[in-house]
Amino acid sequence: MKKSDIADLSWDDFDELRDPRPEENGFDAVVERAISRRGFLGGALAFGSAATVFGAGVMGSATSARAQAAAFDFQPIGTATDFEIHVPEGYQWKPVVRWGDALWSEADGAYSPETGVAFEMSDKVFGENTDGMELFAVDGKQVIAVNSEYVNPKINLPAASEGMPTSADEVRMLQNFQGVTVMEVADNGDGYAVVVDSPLNRRIDHNTPMTMDGPVAGSDLVKTNADPDGMSPLGTLNNCGSGKTLWGTYLTCEENFNGYFGATGEYDATEGFKRYGIGGEGRYAYEKFDARFDLSKEPNEPHRHGWIVEIDPANPDSTPVKHTALGRFKHENAAMTQAKDGRIVVYMGDDERGEFMYKFVSNGTWDEGQPTDGLLSDGTLYVAKFNDDLTGEWLALTPETTGMALDEMLVHARMAGSKVGATTMDRPEWIAVNPVKTEAYCALTNNKNRGIKPNAGGDETPVGGPNPRESNNYGQIVRWVPNGDDHGETAFSWDLYVMAGNPKVYDNAYAGSDNVTPGNMFNSPDGMIFDSKGTLWIQTDGNYSNEGDFAGQGNNQMLAGNTETGEIARFMTGPYGCEVTGMCWSVDRKVAFVGIQHPGGSWPDGEGKPRSSVIAVWREDGATVG
Repeated sequence: MKKSDIADLSWDDFDELRDPRPEENGFDAVVERAISRRGFLGGALAFGSAATVFGAGVMGSATSARAQAAAFDFQPIGTATDFEIHVPEGYQWKPVVRWGDALWSEADGAYSPETGVAFEMSDKVFGENTDGMELFAVDGKQVIAVNSEYVNPKINLPAASEGMPTSADEVRMLQNFQGVTVMEVADNGDGYAVVVDSPLNRRIDHNTPMTMDGPVAGSDLVKTNADPDGMSPLGTLNNCGSGKTLWGTYLTCEENFNGYFGATGEYDATEGFKRYGIGGEGRYAYEKFDARFDLSKEPNEPHRHGWIVEIDPANPDSTPVKHTALGRFKHENAAMTQAKDGRIVVYMGDDERGEFMYKFVSNGTWDEGQPTDGLLSDGTLYVAKFNDDLTGEWLALTPETTGMALDEMLVHARMAGSKVGATTMDRPEWIAVNPVKTEAYCALTNNKNRGIKPNAGGDETPVGGPNPRESNNYGQIVRWVPNGDDHGETAFSWDLYVMAGNPKVYDNAYAGSDNVTPGNMFNSPDGMIFDSKGTLWIQTDGNYSNEGDFAGQGNNQMLAGNTETGEIARFMTGPYGCEVTGMCWSVDRKVAFVGIQHPGGSWPDGEGKPRSSVIAVWREDGATVG
């Protein structure tokens, strides 16, 4: 494989290069084992009994699910395979901002359909590959903080580079396109747009000065030649999902940070490096031009990434904070809520096949208007264990339970989770907390290795519990209710809200649960966001080939879910090649902002390079959207 082709791989396939799946596996035998072991065909997977845990017959509500329009104020739409966006009748959409659009007037016209953005303007434009985002009201203005997860070098670099950086300037340009954009937006009479030159506009990239707090701050594990105190990391990497604190700041989540590191010389391939997929060849050749990413020169630099980072969107001069008490892993998003006694709770998923779900519970409590110091730096990190009897528990990660020093345990949270026997999951991605009742949901996107091979730490990935299918290419959504309706409790009950699948291709486990029909089917649930009414918005990042196992499923999409009845309806389809990811609302909730990542063709401009974008969606009658 050519070096330039590595950058084209999905992050999952990049990881598979270092930990390949066994080549041979009889798929028909796998399906048969899944059915016989869990009793899908007879409905004996405990879906029916699971539904009784929560009162509504979610997994057995075939009749109500097939009348999918009943629970929503839009007419569900069909699948699509073109290079357009489709929304229901009575709705409209329009781009708000695209990769390369100016945030400051000096960068006006910086983007060219033929050449992209020049190096000199690369830190003054909207970033690439939008992902998680949140909207904030700041002194009567509306401000969106939005992640730029990664880059596509064949699109972002000059053509002469052939898809791989050839100089330090080209590496710096790619670094500038990633990270976080903070931008004021406003309705200019022709839809929402960026307020160019707003004093609140800000770019945070791979070289922005940051600080660390919590038990790992100052640890020997995060000290480098440039930062011997271990307190001042530079940059935030691979910003995937997001979160919003109760006190109005932004949480950006570092996911596939491992792919940015490589080595130009000998280095120690530690157990921690292996568990996190850190190896000798980086995805973008950073290590050749920036010594910070060279494992042979700075072996501790990877320990400074993989955290939750807090950013204050109201203060462009503030320093982002990496909160080490929340653990280091491939963070998807951060869903914050509160325990009954006022402690802060943050749910998090580790997006890799066979990894774990976590939650952090603060030691301190908080009421509106009180100081927030210490709330995200002092507390206990837990990891989830799911039992087959539809119960579960959060296992505390402490030096006593893991046999690891506190800083080591947090830097190597995956290894700590293995030590206490956490449940290996099918790629835990976004977690969403229901605002109208005490429950939470996690999108388990897919896991082709389920029942086939262990995770990177050697933990087995058996079929069972919330991961009921071997060689799972479709994914599912698990939900749980904490005991006592208190997110601070360690015990919970769970069921599956939906198992994605294809009822046109299969009549077994791989057809999906009863609330999946030929009219609403999808694969690979990823982003999940609740609106204020308690509707669960589901975004997909899966296979859009529309062939084989995925025949009839079309492009990636966004659906709405009724968590009382189990009904699911398709609201939007994205352009071919894209992932639909990230969602937030205007202050009046009349506009939904949605992210379109790595679109195909030349979307949305119809010429030149494809441009990841944030779009606005609204109802023509002026009513609220969620």
